[in-house]
Amino acid sequence: MTFETITHTLPAWLSEEGPDSIIVLSSRARLARNIEGFLFAHRADDKTLNHIVREVLDAAEAAGFDSSNYFSTDDLDDLKKNVLMERHLISPALAKHDGSHGVLVRESEKASIMVNEEDHIRLQALCSGLDTGQVMETARDIEDLLSHELTFSQSKNYGYLTACPTNMGTGLRVSVLIHLPALVLTKEIQRVVRSAGQLGMAVRGYRGEGSDVVGNLFQISNQKSFGRTESEIVSGLDIVVRQIIDYEKKAAGVLMKEAGNQVYDKVWRSVGILKTARVLSTHEFMNLASAVRLGRYLGILKQPEIHQLNELLIITQPGHLQERSGDRFDSSERDRMRADLIRERFVDVSV
Repeated sequence: MTFETITHTLPAWLSEEGPDSIIVLSSRARLARNIEGFLFAHRADDKTLNHIVREVLDAAEAAGFDSSNYFSTDDLDDLKKNVLMERHLISPALAKHDGSHGVLVRESEKASIMVNEEDHIRLQALCSGLDTGQVMETARDIEDLLSHELTFSQSKNYGYLTACPTNMGTGLRVSVLIHLPALVLTKEIQRVVRSAGQLGMAVRGYRGEGSDVVGNLFQISNQKSFGRTESEIVSGLDIVVRQIIDYEKKAAGVLMKEAGNQVYDKVWRSVGILKTARVLSTHEFMNLASAVRLGRYLGILKQPEIHQLNELLIITQPGHLQERSGDRFDSSERDRMRADLIRERFVDVSV
């Protein structure tokens, strides 16, 4: 796998093939692990970090990872790091590092391993739609194969040991990326967020912790990994997310009943802007695309397909626009390029 391959293909988790994928874009399971006998990544010297990379790459071959699909932060400029962040393959924290840090990516991006981020290993499995069971099974299978080659640091009393105490125990974070426009428009979203928090869930923006909500896209994940089993964490999140999906559907019904004309107007105005705009920022596109996605869900629109909207969600990001074009542009030129690309993709969407 080359970096160009990553940039020019759609991740499998945005394929629209999973359950409830018109509302839930993706599900993710992430396991934090550290190798016994080594200092945590933030305390280790360069020689130790490099040794950890070699250990992980050797072990990962047994788990079906091709070592040629390892991308070291040392070999990536800021633009390429942005591309990987836009694809949810690396975190902003990892992007800040040079040296013996990187990410190992499986074909189709259904699984990846960040090496020497906060922990030695951040194993991630992703899939389309709401299927927390599938991503958990994928993550467990990979971890099991890795554990045949590596010994993970753990304690009888505290479970798996991690650099951040909040990740101790199972070291598991399960999350979904979910689209909730109707709850936002009916102003019910804050009540839902509070209720989720009371049930032990964190609700964050599109890029996770510390990010803003844009395009009515939210990440919902478990807050605690200690004192609960993996099965309890997965089932707990699944129950909460299914409740939120029901709330979103009911809110959409209320919108159509009480403000149907305004909903139609919002959807078609958004289509009109996307078909004709000459300049579009990332933020503006994502908000307009949210209205189009809502229109597809409500049956107002028959085009574009959800997977086409998912693709645009990725390829209109600043890093992808520049990396795919092979050049570097300032923000105003990127906004023009973004609008050109979207007009081309919306040419068959009739107003």
